Amino acid sequence: MNGVHDMGGMQGFGPVLPDAHETLFHADWESRAMAMTVAMGAAGQWNIDLARAARESLPPAVYLSSSYYEIWIRALEKLMLERGMVTATELQNGEMSTQPLPVARVLHAQTVDAALAAGSPTLRPSVRPALFAVGQRVRARNMHPQGHTRLPRYVRGHTGTVALIHGSHVLADRHVRQPLPPFESHAECLYTVVFEGAALWGDGADPQVQVSVDAWESYLEAVL
Repeated sequence: MNGVHDMGGMQGFGPVLPDAHETLFHADWESRAMAMTVAMGAAGQWNIDLARAARESLPPAVYLSSSYYEIWIRALEKLMLERGMVTATELQNGEMSTQPLPVARVLHAQTVDAALAAGSPTLRPSVRPALFAVGQRVRARNMHPQGHTRLPRYVRGHTGTVALIHGSHVLADRHVRQPLPPFESHAECLYTVVFEGAALWGDGADPQVQVSVDAWESYLEAVL
């Protein structure tokens, strides 16, 4: 998906300037937004890639004019509306008017820390050897899928070097094809590929810049 969310390296947004002393939350509602998103994600009605895809699908004007946690809440509303877990009227007035739907799991306060520590592992048993080797030159495919993908637009068509092999992991692109459980869990070998800044942005790029991208095998092709 070539969405507005994929803004890495795009002109006009300026450099990323991290603040070493930035607070985790800039307003009280942001911590509640995170808590609700985590709690509803634990209910098992969608997976992490469906959640990401919901954020990416927001209209460009809405996405760019929303803060980080506003995007999270808008996506959560979309996911819940699609599954009949809330109505538009309930979102509008903030009052429950229909019976809640049963869910697979309920996240309780005493289990939050353990659930966050466990995460949602995507590692799966490998069914065949890795196609590429550490140190091998590979090219990111020039692909423009209609749905969710984790391959950044700015590396597509460019050549990098395999730095790490992570084993077989659930392919995000296919993890979103089934909107309700059980979710598709097709797995592929996952690599870290390092791209030189000049390969991505030309001779004017900082010669010390390198970009590392975790890329599934189907995102890559050998450089002959």
